[in-house]
Amino acid sequence: MAQKRVQVVISGRVQGVGFRASCQHAAVALGLTGWVRNRWDGSVEALFEGREAAVDAMLMWCYDGPPMADVTRVEIMTPPDAPPEQGFRVRG
Repeated sequence: MAQKRVQVVISGRVQGVGFRASCQHAAVALGLTGWVRNRWDGSVEALFEGREAAVDAMLMWCYDGPPMADVTRVEIMTPPDAPPEQGFRVRG
């Protein structure tokens, strides 16, 4: 199975709407590892690692987020090399 690792920045109304907790729940359900955190500019940043199909499904989730979110942009980047993540956690 192909593995994939991506970093994303999600912009819009994504803080104060349960985005991080919902993201963690969705990522764990998909069997992904990584993290999610709020950024100083009001966006949310996340790192997803796992099976390619599961990461792709998580990326699709990011375009909608939880019900109260209003996502206006999802920027997908290749993260720097790092050791594999253990579990999925909410940071900061």
